[in-house]
Amino acid sequence: MYCVCKEHVELAIDKFVDEYEDAPDIVDLQTTEFANWDPPRSCDMCDNNAVVLVV
Repeated sequence: MYCVCKEHVELAIDKFVDEYEDAPDIVDLQTTEFANWDPPRSCDMCDNNAVVLVV
């Protein structure tokens, strides 16, 4: 699972596919709320705001 900015979406998808050998789901963190989890505010790969969850 990766929380990333727009710049790192492709890299996160590539890493997910390499690790799990399956296509990930892409979730827009701007429009989705989670009942029991608060996503990180910053990208897993840089200091920009995370806007996409690759899971």
